[in-house]
Amino acid sequence: MLTSFLPGFALSLTLILAIGAQNAFVLRQGLRREHVFWVCLTCGVTDALLIIAGVAGFGALSTALPWFETLMRYGGAAFLLWYGFLNARSAWRGGAALEAATTGGQSLRATILMLLALTVLNPHVYLDTVVLIGSISAQYPDRLAFGAGATSASIVFFFALGYGARLLSPLFAKPVSWRILDTIIALTMWSIAAKLILM
Repeated sequence: MLTSFLPGFALSLTLILAIGAQNAFVLRQGLRREHVFWVCLTCGVTDALLIIAGVAGFGALSTALPWFETLMRYGGAAFLLWYGFLNARSAWRGGAALEAATTGGQSLRATILMLLALTVLNPHVYLDTVVLIGSISAQYPDRLAFGAGATSASIVFFFALGYGARLLSPLFAKPVSWRILDTIIALTMWSIAAKLILM
């Protein structure tokens, strides 16, 4: 079992470490200490569902429906451009993110809806979880253990990121730190959107 579990864990962790829309959102929520548990749980559960779908053999969706990949690519790019704009605006104005951290910010419902949009509208999520992890799992004798390892890595990572962000709280007591973070997030979202459009 471990010979399949550990490679699944390692692969998932490697894929998820790169900063992306989902990771940036979790980091931001962790720094603001806002709905952290539910944000981490939502990320873990959605990743788990996608990984299970991939391991179960649904990685052929893009082959069966050729238009699906194009729809997800351009729809995801449009959403990431918009989300990047929101962060760029917050960086330009300054202070808004810091105030939100002390006043409660968005409702849980609005936060989860934004997170689900960042997850579902990002084609890279499907490529990493459903297609890549799903196809690689076929190379292992115990696909279920491989999938369990990949799912475990995702859940561990998101909770570590969400709650570990608190260690950076002293740094983010300064408004300039929030402006820098918002700028990095905006540039990250725009670069991902550009890759989606140009691929």
